[in-house]
Amino acid sequence: MSLYIGREASKLWKRFCSEATTEINLLAENWKYLLAGLVFQYMHAVAARGVHYFHRPGPLLQDVGFYLLPELGQEKAYMSETLFAFIFFSFFLWTFHPLVLKSKKIYTVLIWCRVLAFLVACQCLRIITFYSTQLPGPNYHCRMGSKRATLPRPHHFLEVFLINLPRGVLYGCGDLIFSSHMIFSLVFVLTYQKYGMRRFIKQLAWLLAVIQSLLIIASRKHYTVDIVVAWYTVNMVVFFIDKKLPEMPDRSIASATMLLPLSTKDKDGRIKEENHKLLNGNSGDPTDRRQRTQINGKILEDGNKFPADFATNAS
Repeated sequence: MSLYIGREASKLWKRFCSEATTEINLLAENWKYLLAGLVFQYMHAVAARGVHYFHRPGPLLQDVGFYLLPELGQEKAYMSETLFAFIFFSFFLWTFHPLVLKSKKIYTVLIWCRVLAFLVACQCLRIITFYSTQLPGPNYHCRMGSKRATLPRPHHFLEVFLINLPRGVLYGCGDLIFSSHMIFSLVFVLTYQKYGMRRFIKQLAWLLAVIQSLLIIASRKHYTVDIVVAWYTVNMVVFFIDKKLPEMPDRSIASATMLLPLSTKDKDGRIKEENHKLLNGNSGDPTDRRQRTQINGKILEDGNKFPADFATNAS
């Protein structure tokens, strides 16, 4: 029994090292995109903190969702955050499953490049939207009488760039249209819908996204319009950007051939090399090294042999 466990552990470690080497090579090529996406997450947080300075509490707006869904109250407001944390960490762990599991379809580095591209595009639209019009926040700490409803004027402009985690994120006000939680949740669900391999998990993911929407409204963290706009905006952004991005190679096929996905430079170099060989009368097969001679536009396989019509004309 111990021998079997040791042998399986050795196979798992070798697989992990092999897949990790592949991901490191991809990271060396795509680290700039990942870094840019992560930096923009900080910029998005700064923008959300900045709009908090402009927030002015007021009476709640009339909202259909508030009439239809019972209010959970401050004691149960954690439910939406708990579900969001479950969705976030489940997707995060799924993106790293190719390092240990045999059945795999994605590359961890490449999938996060796509996810960050989707997030950045949606967050750019979100920043423009919530700076255009500031609505009175429906959350409990954003209502009239709460000390957190407004931020005191900063003594120095650098204070705007200081984000107090996690309090500065959980107790923000003014960044309403549209929901940032739904941006992350829908991007994760749409990504798994395309690259995931379990139909049941796909259906469960969509169900959790719907439940997440209802819990956010019932917790009075967003108006219904914030959720509705997020649903159609994120879907459209992901649809159009996914069309522009290059298709991600299937890792299961690449693993069978023991090949890394080609970069753009590698593809261009291979195409140029093949074209050069064809122009010189050589085939793409490196083992085919027969001498070729071109006469009157015809390529001969052997320089010592001539076509019959050429010999007849010469005589």
